Amino acid sequence: KGKGGEDVSEEDVSMVVAIHNNMNERTWRQVEHWESLHQQDPKLVRFTGRPDDLTPKARIKSWLGYGLPFDRHDWFVAREGEEVRYVIDY
Repeated sequence: KGKGGEDVSEEDVSMVVAIHNNMNERTWRQVEHWESLHQQDPKLVRFTGRPDDLTPKARIKSWLGYGLPFDRHDWFVAREGEEVRYVIDY
């Protein structure tokens, strides 16, 4: 079963995984770009998928009639001894 309970065929799984991986790679490049304003070689500490947790922005946009994001990832980057969190709605 896929997100929301819809059926996902076995033939589609490899394509879904490829799309998800591509999305994560593109997001990491964006995080690297923003981090380049602060440091030379950013290091990803971890990222967490939180598809059922709405960000404040997503909640407000839903009140205004926009659709909900289908996924959310929190990316944690090491910067000068601290962790910086990037919250990405997809």
